[in-house]
Amino acid sequence: MQIQQALPEEAATVAAVLNEAAQWIAAEGRPLWSAADVALERIQRDTDAGGYFIARRNSDVAGVVRLDLEDPYFWPEIESGSSLYVHKLAVRRAWSGQGVPVQLLDFALARARELGRPFLRLDCVADRAPLRALYERFGFSLHSVIHKGERAFARYELAVKPLGN
Repeated sequence: MQIQQALPEEAATVAAVLNEAAQWIAAEGRPLWSAADVALERIQRDTDAGGYFIARRNSDVAGVVRLDLEDPYFWPEIESGSSLYVHKLAVRRAWSGQGVPVQLLDFALARARELGRPFLRLDCVADRAPLRALYERFGFSLHSVIHKGERAFARYELAVKPLGN
């Protein structure tokens, strides 16, 4: 699996993966992202800024993830420059069960290490037990549960060990 930064002209590809995941989750009665969250304009902005990464095997797109240097919405109390934040991790249904989320998280962890960020952090809707279990198996620890509007979000963190430790 190769994971590379999405190019600006690949925003539609990123949006397609996110929309496929959003539709699958919504069809199961568990809507997650709003149409605005996965709209091409927003994805284009984040792709132009270098935030999205695409996982591929050969030329087949398996999944995407957005990595942010700051997250003042979900982590306002965290010191600037101390973390890398994982957002919008999504896997195409054709790649389900093939370990793509773990490979994307491995990539995010390596990226945090390269950037000298001592923590990798993420959030998810608190009632997503399978997703939370994935993060916990990967090594994330529950930091806290916060409320934004009507929803509860579980915040997770993982200490990034420097190479050689």
